[in-house]
Amino acid sequence: MSTDLVFYGELLGDLKTRVRQAQLKASLAVNAEMILLYWDVGQMIHQRQQQDGWGTGVIPRLSRDLRNDLPELKGFSERNIGYMIRFAREYDVSVILQQPVAKLVESVESSAIIPQSSCPRIVRDLLAQIPWGHNILLMEKFKDLPTRLWYAQQTIVNGWSRDTLTSMIKNRTHKRQGAAVTNFANRLPAPQSELARQLLKDPYVFDFLTLEEPFHERELEVGLVEHVEKFLLELGQGFAFVGRQYPLKVSDDDFYLDLLFYHLKLRCFVVIELKKGKFKPEYAGKVNFYCSVVDDLLRHEFDQPTIGLILCQTTDRVLAEYTLRDIHKPIGVADYEFTRALPQELSSSLPSIEEIETELQNELMVKADQT
Repeated sequence: MSTDLVFYGELLGDLKTRVRQAQLKASLAVNAEMILLYWDVGQMIHQRQQQDGWGTGVIPRLSRDLRNDLPELKGFSERNIGYMIRFAREYDVSVILQQPVAKLVESVESSAIIPQSSCPRIVRDLLAQIPWGHNILLMEKFKDLPTRLWYAQQTIVNGWSRDTLTSMIKNRTHKRQGAAVTNFANRLPAPQSELARQLLKDPYVFDFLTLEEPFHERELEVGLVEHVEKFLLELGQGFAFVGRQYPLKVSDDDFYLDLLFYHLKLRCFVVIELKKGKFKPEYAGKVNFYCSVVDDLLRHEFDQPTIGLILCQTTDRVLAEYTLRDIHKPIGVADYEFTRALPQELSSSLPSIEEIETELQNELMVKADQT
């Protein structure tokens, strides 16, 4: 291949990268402008409803007239205008400052600086950075504003699609984040310790696996690797898969790590040990040894200390805390499960299999009578 062709290929690649970057930037700008427009529309209608006593009957008329006068306009159905009004009402400055997040947004939002009719910065700087469908989903799922904002922020950080966001909400990710038992506070320097703690969950939900009891640890390991994309999504942003049964040689002995990852943000290796059943104190000693070997054999000059993560089916938190107290390497312990259990109040309201079968039989009998 000639030098000219090589240079041309490099130029073509650079141009395509630049075009894609511009397209992405443009699409993000368009989305942000649309979200701000929707807030403004909702705010204008809401204010007139408050001032002039207009009811919801004005919405169908506005929808019809807007689409007649501006036929190229999209997104102004009755339903969507209703969401715009709700969006403006629930993210009004006065409402935001009454929420538990008031202190969080004080540095960003102040009615003395930003007029009451202005779009709040929390909308401009956060909610306008995610698609409209995501905002609707968060309004539908959560009344609690801090929880909504947490998911909005995680959507931006992790690039969650709407389906992924739905899955994360279903699995109550906000309750699980940072909940693992760790010794990071005593084994890692600040702020590395807090960042590492927040990255771990408890429990991890592997609902993409179809394992049933009895199963072997190796089956769990293979299943996670076969679904590594979904596994990485559950682990969270920044995890890069290095290998399964990763070999380490110490003296004349061979050792194999269940799973080895590298975390791009923490700049460290992460050793994951998978265990069936409940947590046992001896697991920590084994992972402590693995972390020491990885630090000696794999860790680069500017890498942070290797972190260990022990995943079990059940963990006695008190036992885990005692176990990790005098362990020298930074290690976390968390549970894993294949499906999330239904809340008690919901599961008790669901019909039993016998009730469903009886209902089906009754329907069949009614249809037979009608014929």
